Amino acid sequence: MADSSFDIVSKLDRQEVDNAVNQAVKEVGQRYDFRNTGASITLGGDEIVMTANAEERVLAVLDVLQSKLIRRGISLKALDVGEPKQSGKEVRLAASLKEGISTEDAKKISKIIRDEGPKSIKARIEGDELRVSSKSRDDLQSVIALLKGKDLEVALQFVNYR
Repeated sequence: MADSSFDIVSKLDRQEVDNAVNQAVKEVGQRYDFRNTGASITLGGDEIVMTANAEERVLAVLDVLQSKLIRRGISLKALDVGEPKQSGKEVRLAASLKEGISTEDAKKISKIIRDEGPKSIKARIEGDELRVSSKSRDDLQSVIALLKGKDLEVALQFVNYR
C-alpha cells in the first residue's frame, strides 16, 4: 500500500483580503465616530496602511479591519501589525500580510510532529510548505488534530490530503 500524505501551507486568499478591506473602507466611511477624523484604509501589495488623526482612531480602524477579516475567514495570524507612527498631523499604522511558512517555523512544526505525533509519521520541508506522509490515514488525521490544538504563530492550512 502506498503512503498517504498531506501538505501544511500558509496561504492567503487575496480576493477575500481585498473584500475585507473594501468592507472596512465602506464601514469607516459611513460610521459617525469616524467623521472628520481623516480615517482611511489602503491595500497595496502585501501591506495594508491605516491612517487617522489620532492614535485611538487608527486603532479603532484596525479593530474594524480585523473584524472584517475574521468574518471573511482569514486568520489574524496572517496579519503582522506594526506600531502607530505620527507623521505630521496624522497617525499611520502599517500591517503587512504574512504568507508562506518560514524555515524556522517549518522546523518547529516538524519537531512538534516528531516529538508528539505517531512514530510512523515522516515530515519534510519543501520550500515554504511541509509535506507529511505516513502509511496510516488515521495517523495523518491525528497529526492534523495535534497541530490545530497547538498555538502556533502561523496560520496553517492542510491541503492535498491523499
